[in-house]
Amino acid sequence: MPVSADRRILGASLLNFDRRGEEYLAWLADKLSNERLYQINGNTLGNHYSLPKLLWLKEHQPDLYHQTYKFLHWGSFVSFMLGADPAVDYSLANRTLLFDVDQTTWSAELLTLAGLDRAKLPDPVPSATVIGTLQHNLATELGLPASVAIVTGAHDQCANAVGCGVIQQGQVMYGMGTYFCATPVFNRRRDPALMIERGLNTEHHADPHLLASFIYNHGGSMLKWYRDTFAATETQQAQAAGRDIYADLIGEIPAGPSRVMVLPHFAPTGPPEFIADSCGVMAGLRLETPRGDILKGILEGVTFYLRKSLARLPEIGIELADFRAVGGGSKADAWVQISADILGQTFIRPRVTEAGALGAAIMAGTGIGVYASLAEGCAATVKLERVFEPDPLQQRRYNELFAQYQRLWPLMADYLRDLAGD
Repeated sequence: MPVSADRRILGASLLNFDRRGEEYLAWLADKLSNERLYQINGNTLGNHYSLPKLLWLKEHQPDLYHQTYKFLHWGSFVSFMLGADPAVDYSLANRTLLFDVDQTTWSAELLTLAGLDRAKLPDPVPSATVIGTLQHNLATELGLPASVAIVTGAHDQCANAVGCGVIQQGQVMYGMGTYFCATPVFNRRRDPALMIERGLNTEHHADPHLLASFIYNHGGSMLKWYRDTFAATETQQAQAAGRDIYADLIGEIPAGPSRVMVLPHFAPTGPPEFIADSCGVMAGLRLETPRGDILKGILEGVTFYLRKSLARLPEIGIELADFRAVGGGSKADAWVQISADILGQTFIRPRVTEAGALGAAIMAGTGIGVYASLAEGCAATVKLERVFEPDPLQQRRYNELFAQYQRLWPLMADYLRDLAGD
């Protein structure tokens, strides 16, 4: 978002999925290898980051580019418009492709290569840092004291991690929302080549002494697709009655593994392959297949997808333990148990599953001194509700099914290549 020094909006925001900027990716790749970019920033090239968007603005809207005081991510923009200094936390600064993870500052090398102005970027600071107070006129309008502090937050998955107490090496935040996202936490950089091979990014956690990576897919979106496709009328009735339709649908799934195998490539995929043009598969359908079997196949396929990436982390020294399940999907006991059985990990569900909101509150409290640290804030507010242990019998059955699952994508890839050839 381009803004002026007197806090005026100067132009429209470019969203991450806006295709403008794609034309600069080949040029950037020619000047900078993914390995070198990863050494500095912890990411590989992509048009969903800020760098190609800024290049597009500089070339196609040069007057706007030169008039702009700061280009701000939405988190920084909201804070700035409320009265804060123009600042961005380390985790979100990483999403520009211009941030040096090790030096915790903007990379002179990357800025010079791109021909972009450092002065037009906000100052990087740790999460839970006070960056200003509410403007007097806004405080009056909102009915708040002008002394209210504005504190930096974090990238959404990092905030989720804080909100469920994932602030130590080896812990994993397991977000079960629109995106399913496993966020392992570790304390030092790993070999860029090994991380790139696994499709893993590296960015700062909300605790600046820790790092995090994201393994994700469209798990919650697939559940919504199932709801709208297989239970549209019931959904309308449940909504009118104020009832949770998802609880009804998950109540239909069978006790054991599903007889339907699902490849969950219904939308562009996440790590490790980031396949843009793919499609899903449902194998094992029969005339007598109940819809509960299809739903359980979807829940299992989403989890198999994450298992494929998670299984490769210990070999590069990223240990996994203490999975914390949060988000809307975590409210379903059956779905959390499926995750524990497939991944062979103990899952813990906190009492508050809207972890991003609680994580933001903990960061705010830490910033203004209510808590001496994020750890103290988590200890005071994050309460654990239930532990889910993997069932040994189901785990063995899922190990066999996972071997079958891994044979599905190569077959689908061959099919897509044939289609492209036609």
